Amino acid sequence: MDSHTPPQKPKQLLDDLESIRDLLGDDTLEPPLLTESVDPAQIPLLSDVVAPAPPHTAPRAAAPAPVAATVQHSVAAELARLDTELRASAQLILQDVIDDFVPQIEAELKRRLDARLDRLLAQRKR
Repeated sequence: MDSHTPPQKPKQLLDDLESIRDLLGDDTLEPPLLTESVDPAQIPLLSDVVAPAPPHTAPRAAAPAPVAATVQHSVAAELARLDTELRASAQLILQDVIDDFVPQIEAELKRRLDARLDRLLAQRKR
């Protein structure tokens, strides 16, 4: 992770973020409309760090099962563990990408806010 370089094109970054979002299953989440009120505590900050998910523990069977059922159970448990591990890794990768681009995002937001403020002040002086 330390040696990766940020993508050169914003389109590539957007595609990467969309694929991570698809992987995490967040495609049904929609941003709130401008007319809806949002609790400030619900808004994640760019400086928030994503903690790795706790390891998934599979429930233990009470009675011994036949060999085929045990194999199926172990395969299902392994798939669940891999899914959890992949999701945690995807979250950490997404956090790394966000951390890499926070300065650029903040600079762009500041530039836009300054431009908007200048326009509003110019309109007010008229």
